[in-house]
Amino acid sequence: MSKSRSSTQSAKKASAASSRQDAHGRKKEERIVRYTREEIEKLGPGETDWERVRNMTDEELEAAIASDPDSNFPLDEGEWELVIPKKQPVSIRLDEDVLGFFRETGPRYQTRINEVLRSFMKAQKAKAKAKKKTKE
Repeated sequence: MSKSRSSTQSAKKASAASSRQDAHGRKKEERIVRYTREEIEKLGPGETDWERVRNMTDEELEAAIASDPDSNFPLDEGEWELVIPKKQPVSIRLDEDVLGFFRETGPRYQTRINEVLRSFMKAQKAKAKAKKKTKE
């Protein structure tokens, strides 16, 4: 499928104002793909059998979610929490091998570092709470 000429030109004009560059100073590839209405209509409805999904029971849905290798979300409401963090940029010194490990995991490695730190923070809070309970 080809991009429409006008949207491609618009994307080039928009990206000229602020081009993102990688660590080596090269311009990063544009990740936004624009399609015309006709191109979208040619894509079709997709592969999801929505009628089958609508007819599934809650138990069947939970089993399907649990069997999905990309899903590691806890299903019980008490096991999850909605976190809408307010991000703050920081400068931090990390050992080269630690940083290298996370970078090798691919894009969004900084998010994964944040997840590890959040997990540690939660574990420490749980320990402190348990310790406080034993003292009472």
